[in-house]
Amino acid sequence: MTTPILDLAVIIVDCADPRPVAEFYAAAGGGTVVRDDPDGVWITLSGNNVIFRRVDGYRPPTWPANDEQLQTHLDFYVDDLHAAQRRLEELGARTSEHQPHGQPDLIVMLDPADRPFCIGPR
Repeated sequence: MTTPILDLAVIIVDCADPRPVAEFYAAAGGGTVVRDDPDGVWITLSGNNVIFRRVDGYRPPTWPANDEQLQTHLDFYVDDLHAAQRRLEELGARTSEHQPHGQPDLIVMLDPADRPFCIGPR
């Protein structure tokens, strides 16, 4: 096996108001908030470090149109697709009206910052 050159340190996600977005992902993914400061909120999620960074003038993606780019797109495995969808909605996500894949086992949702993410069966 080759020694990797890169080792993922952190995933950084831009947003206008990081706290509700970080709290959503921490609650939905069983993560932990490890740092909360004026510039952003840091969580651990599935063994990864994720920073939700405050960006002045942030404009959410306009998906499915591409007026504003996605910036970041996350996909997640879930055990029960529709139970996960309901729970994520309770936590502040919305199910996107646009479902481009046409697959009953993949759901596009929008996080509290209107950034799309997908859920699918494990």
